[in-house]
Formats: sequence, C-alpha cells, structure tokens
Amino acid sequence: MKQVTAVFWITFALTLILSFWGIIAPVNFEDISSSIMNYISVHFGWYYLLIVSLFVVFCLYLIFSPYGKIRLGKQDDRPEFSYPTWFSMLFSAGMGIGLVFYGVASPVSHYIETPPTAEPGTREALEDSLRITFFHYGIHAWAIYAVTALVLAYFIFRHGKPGLISAALGPIFGEKMDGPWGKLVDVIAVFATIVGVATTLGFGATQINGGFTYLFGVDDDFWVQLVIILVVTVLFMLSAYTGLSKGIKYLSNANMILAGILFIAALVLGPTMYILNSFTDTIGSYIQKIPSESFRISPNSVEERQWVMDWTVFFWAWWIAWAPFVGIFIARVSKGRTIREFLSGVLIVPSVIGFLWFSAFGISGIEEQNNGADIAGLPDEQALFGLFDQFPISMILSILGILLISTFFITSADSATFVLGMQTTNGSLSPSTPVKFVWGIAQSTIAAVLLYTGGLQALQNALISAALPFSFIMLLMVFSFYKALKNEKQGKKL
Repeated sequence: MKQVTAVFWITFALTLILSFWGIIAPVNFEDISSSIMNYISVHFGWYYLLIVSLFVVFCLYLIFSPYGKIRLGKQDDRPEFSYPTWFSMLFSAGMGIGLVFYGVASPVSHYIETPPTAEPGTREALEDSLRITFFHYGIHAWAIYAVTALVLAYFIFRHGKPGLISAALGPIFGEKMDGPWGKLVDVIAVFATIVGVATTLGFGATQINGGFTYLFGVDDDFWVQLVIILVVTVLFMLSAYTGLSKGIKYLSNANMILAGILFIAALVLGPTMYILNSFTDTIGSYIQKIPSESFRISPNSVEERQWVMDWTVFFWAWWIAWAPFVGIFIARVSKGRTIREFLSGVLIVPSVIGFLWFSAFGISGIEEQNNGADIAGLPDEQALFGLFDQFPISMILSILGILLISTFFITSADSATFVLGMQTTNGSLSPSTPVKFVWGIAQSTIAAVLLYTGGLQALQNALISAALPFSFIMLLMVFSFYKALKNEKQGKKL
C-alpha cells in the first residue's frame, strides 16, 4: 500500500461514508438520492443532450482531420494487443452486462409499454423500439468513452504523463493540477467510477438472481443478490491477481465466445430473415434520425419530455459515469494506435456488434410477444430467460446466459479494480494487488448497499447524480486535448 496517494484515502473515506449512510438510514438515503436525481433530470437534461452530441462531432472531426495520423505513443510504438483481443477487451469493459440485461427488455418495452411517441403495440412503435435502442447503445455512447480514452492515451503514451484524469488538464491549468485542484479532479473521477461500476454490478447481480428465479424458483430478494455479489467478488479478485495480460484478456475473449454462441442461437432459433431485415432497415432509420434524436427534449410535451429524461438522459448519464473507468481502461490497452484508427475502431465496431445483438434478441423477443408469450410482463432482469424459454434447448441457453452475465460481471469488476488502482497510485500502469483488492471490496460493498436501499431505482439515482460533476471535467479534457494538439502541430511544448 506504499503506492497510494491522498486520492485513495479521500475516496475510500467517501465510499465508507456512503456505505454506512445506506446501511444505517436506507430510507433517507433513497429519498435524498431520488431528489438529487430528479433535480438533475429536470434542470440538466438539455445539457446532457448537448455535451454528448458535442463529443460525437469532436470524434468525427478528429477522424477526418490531419490530427488523425498522430500515434498514441512514440512514432515507432505499435499496438500491444491484436484487433480481436482489443475489441473484446474494450467491448467487455464498456457494454457487457448492460447489453445482456437490456438486450430483450429494452426493445420489447419500447414496443409494448414505453414507445417514444407512437401508440404502444403499433407498427410505428415496433420500428421505433429497435431504432431508439440503437441510439442509446450506439455512436453516442461510444463517443463518450472514446473522448476520455483518447485524451488519456495521448497524454500517457505520447507525452509520458501519469495515468490520471488531472494530468490531461495540464495544458489549461498548468502546475495547478499538481496540487489540491488536481486531487479534486481525480477524486471526482474515482468516485464516479465507483458508483458507475457498482451500479452495473448491481444490475448483474439482479439479473443472475432473475435467472435463478425464473429457472429454479429461487427467491428474488436482496439476500440472494448479496450472496451472488460475494461469490463474484472472490472470482474477480482472483482474476485481478493474475494481471491485465492474463485474467482480463482471457475473460474478455471468453465473453466474446459465449456472446457469439448466444447470438447465433437467437439468430437461428428466432425469426432469422425478419431479424436481418429489421437490422438493415433500422440502420437506415438510425442514421437518418440521428440529428433530430440527438437534440430531442420535447419542451412542449410533458409526457415526451419525461420519456427523454427517463431513457436518453439516464443512458447518457450512465455512459458518463462509466467514462473515467472505461476510458482509462481503453486508453491502457490502446497504446500504439493512431487517432484515426483508435476512433474508428472504438466508435464503429462495438456499435455494430451491439446493433446485431439487439436486432437478434430484441426482434426475437417482440416476435414471441406477438405470438402470445408475456415477455413484456416479466421484470427486466428476467426478460432474457423468458425469451430462451420459448426456444428449444432453453435450459442450456439460460445456463449459458447466466454464465455470460457472470463473466461480464467479473470482467467489468476486474477492469474497474485495475483502473481504480491506477487512479489512486499516481497513475501507475501496474497498481499493486492489495490496492486492487481494497477497491474490489469497496465497489462490491457499494453495489450491495445500493441494492439494499432501493434496488434498481437506487442504482439509477446514484448513477445520474455521480455523472454530472464528471461531465464538466470531460468538457475541460476536450478543450485541453485540442489545445495540446495545436501546440504539437506548432512545435510547442505542453
């Protein structure tokens, strides 16, 4: 523990305070977190839409600009990981559990219960259901990750800066980032990471519990979820012990193999041609409506505006809360790639994989719903298993589904302990095992506390609240990075 900095102790203390508050006064914790979340949704919804759209435009500009040729490292540096492994690692860290959790639930819900504008159950609602799911998991989400990762990789590998969020703000604030202000920036980033990852771990535990409930009648309650979190915590800490090049690498590749098996099963056992046709059609409508959807907040319709708050703003906050964790992790595994190669890979490949996934599982779920299965009536965490129940070899598919959720769970938590270790040991690219273990226990504790205080709603409240302060830092990172690029072009030092 000799490596640790003040950021470690401050954020660890905040984590303990949050945990004890949730345990001692769960009702008060849930009430206050709900109030904060509601205030942010009402007053900052427009802000989330604008900044995320700005990130997309900035990424596209860099891809096509002369800056795209700049390498994230020295000129003779080359990537450490192959393309398949690189894609597997960033995808597992960035989307894993969310994709499995909402793969069936989101499209079916947008069709039957919560369409953006159309009447529920209509053809328009069906078409919108897949398109809006693409929107929430597509280019915008990955642009949030890409901006954070790109800025950090540039400063770490090209200019030898420590792997800290504060180090990326040097071109704007200079030596001030070496003092208290820099510590504040890093504390915000670490705390956002803890809450963001804990939220997703909560989702993972809930869905594993949902699978056991649907398949075996196991109670769907907090104590079962607590046991799941404890078991998975032991597993991901064992993985963390093996390091980046073994545990996370092997698990990420295993994730993609399992996901591939389930995807093929859904594609073959589901309405294959309908899935492929829907995927193709939705890609066109998604591209066509990106500009209007990116800025839609519906100020003249209370219902439509509330839908944007509940869905789009929530997802943008989710991705922003995950940005310091996923961004640092993607930066760490992307050394040696050019800016153009990096952004093209991060924006396009995971988005397309996600689109294929949602097409296969979403359309299969909608088709089974129309054929009489009550997929929409199931809790979100059970929707995947409700779909598998309509297929042959349903038990095998469900067990594989639980296994996939578990490996995504382990990979996300493992990656997070690595990143939290980096952020609290002055940017070390090889944080010590004891530090990673401390953060592994801390994030699992927060996940358990959030589930104890209010289940999924408490998870969502905490997520949106934690994302706001880090979003301001992201804006500063973009400005700092652009200033550094201009300085480099002019031959100036940072």
